[in-house]
Amino acid sequence: MAYDVKYILFDDGQGFYAHCDGHTVGEITFVHTGGDKMIIDHTEVEESYRGAHVGLGLVSAVVDIARTQKRKVVALCPFAAAMFNRHPEFSDVRLMNAN
Repeated sequence: MAYDVKYILFDDGQGFYAHCDGHTVGEITFVHTGGDKMIIDHTEVEESYRGAHVGLGLVSAVVDIARTQKRKVVALCPFAAAMFNRHPEFSDVRLMNAN
């Protein structure tokens, strides 16, 4: 099933919410380290939305902001690390996986 998901940056700029049908169905958080790095530390998607690429969309949103801010990404979160492993198009911002 295809969902109309919107990815909205947290007010503090250190994460994204995934919104669908007026409610939050997932989130990803990251922290900035130094001037040019960010660490993805958590990704969560409601069980009923798993398998619908919501998590991939969250990781993509972080990759987009990393590119805009000219940062490299460390994926501490196991889900984010798996997405970096599966999607070579993210390799330009990948610094390393921590697991």
